[in-house]
Amino acid sequence: MSDARFMALALEQARLAGDSGEVPVGAVVVKDGVVIGTGRNAPIATHDPTAHAEIAALRAAAAAVGNYRLDGCELYVTLEPCAMCAGAMLHARLARVVYGAADPKTGAAGSVTDLFAQPRINHQTRVEGGVLASECSKVLAGFFAQRREDARTAASPLREDALRTPDARFDKLPGYPWEPHYISDLPALAGLRMHYLDEGPQDAPVTWLCLHGNPAWSYLYRRMIPIFLAAGHRVIAPDLIGFGKSDKPKRVEAHTFSWHRQVLLEFVERLQLQDVVLAVQDWGGLLGLTLPMEAPHRYRGLLVMNTALATGDAPLSPGFLAWRDMCAKNPDFDIARLFSRGNPHMSAEECAAYNAPFPDKGHRAATRAFPPMVPEHPDSDGAPVSRRARDFWANEWSGRTMMAVGAQDPVLGLPVMQALRAHLRGCGEPMVIGEGGHFVQERGEAIAQAAVGYFRP
Repeated sequence: MSDARFMALALEQARLAGDSGEVPVGAVVVKDGVVIGTGRNAPIATHDPTAHAEIAALRAAAAAVGNYRLDGCELYVTLEPCAMCAGAMLHARLARVVYGAADPKTGAAGSVTDLFAQPRINHQTRVEGGVLASECSKVLAGFFAQRREDARTAASPLREDALRTPDARFDKLPGYPWEPHYISDLPALAGLRMHYLDEGPQDAPVTWLCLHGNPAWSYLYRRMIPIFLAAGHRVIAPDLIGFGKSDKPKRVEAHTFSWHRQVLLEFVERLQLQDVVLAVQDWGGLLGLTLPMEAPHRYRGLLVMNTALATGDAPLSPGFLAWRDMCAKNPDFDIARLFSRGNPHMSAEECAAYNAPFPDKGHRAATRAFPPMVPEHPDSDGAPVSRRARDFWANEWSGRTMMAVGAQDPVLGLPVMQALRAHLRGCGEPMVIGEGGHFVQERGEAIAQAAVGYFRP
């Protein structure tokens, strides 16, 4: 058998250790091509700090041959041995040790120290590393990722009236490498867990607060975020409750304009955001455009894209009414297909990423709630505060404003945006993205480059 075949047997032991809640490390001892001892990590279960996979395998092999010396034997282990295990291997006089993944924290076969390379030791054991290293690393990485998720879940238990999308749904999404952050102790959240991205230095000269709409999530800004970060700026991109990696209330009635707005107000205050450029689209604008008037000192700019203020005293656009009717007739429409139709340059994997938050219909209360939630009448929830926001933007706003419009948007396209522009003090001619649609961020690189220059401190 080859080294890879024996390492695969060690990996089987590692997986068994992981299934038992131990760090997934496995080992086998081989003599003359025959496995004579196996072992897996068990310090937690046995309350024994010496119960490493290698020690267990050495003990089993020594019992099998009736001798503590294992002359001519080879040991295969999925992780580079620590100092304790390396010492035991040298005492056992193994001929050879083969390991999979390197251990940069405690590895004693070259990563931190190299006990096997000490010429004064009376026995020399050959060492080879990197056999099935990728497979061994994946087992360890998956284990620790699950432990981190379990810790987050324990810190933020799921409410009985909500669902939480499994983390596996978000594995290896194209163009979305950032670490998740969660918050659940805002008063308005009442224990619901909200996800957000927080990238870049906290003392950056500009902080981009990127708000998505329905049915998107923070993935929408993945083409723009790297450009903001390259400029030395900070990016905050939350997932609204009901979307992305945030918790999803089961009931449609849980979603209201006022409640989502209050969550965002508390979120901005909790993070104590300063020098904010508010970047908004769709519902990110319906909600987000009502935020700066409550704390004008926090905001320095507005990047507004394919959105509106729903004030209740002006008719909703024909494009939006058609969208709302479609959602009412087909509430569980294919979100990936929606993105594909409007953005033919996107890959199938990118389109599918927008479906990731919604493994079934039960997770989609928010996508059903939001279209009829747009304020339509003067007394609709959100209409009065939107009218107040309209006055703020027209008369009190003192920051800079940049508008970018996806020209192909049938819902909130150029006519709607020009109407909004009339109420945005100091807003110049829009940057029109000819091939851009409603989700104009999917062609957002040029917008981000222009915006970095426009809002440069």
